[in-house]
Amino acid sequence: MALVTAPSLQTARALARAALEARLIACANLVRSIESHYRWQGRLERSSEVLVLMKTTTRRLAALERLVLDRHPYDTPEFIVAPLHAGATRYLNWIIECCASDGMAGVRPRPKRPVVAPRKPGRRVA
Repeated sequence: MALVTAPSLQTARALARAALEARLIACANLVRSIESHYRWQGRLERSSEVLVLMKTTTRRLAALERLVLDRHPYDTPEFIVAPLHAGATRYLNWIIECCASDGMAGVRPRPKRPVVAPRKPGRRVA
């Protein structure tokens, strides 16, 4: 999952749309009105931003980073990646299908093994 901050909702939406159209992400969540505190050019700064959480695959990260860096209005945009260690198998497989570069999303064969281990039988979560 890539995390990107944007100066406005309009910029965040444009980045999300471009990444979706290029099949670089399966989903983008836009978190409005975060307050960022940071050091920039020797000064402490504070600004209101939009956080964009982009769900993607390892194979698509480099292309996603290029897209964000090319289209972002900041001189040094935030682009950091947090690995997904686990998740619902169907959701993780959906991300893989949506980010398929061959345009064959939905018709790709299922992986032989789930992306994450299934829950052990007999254990129920209330």
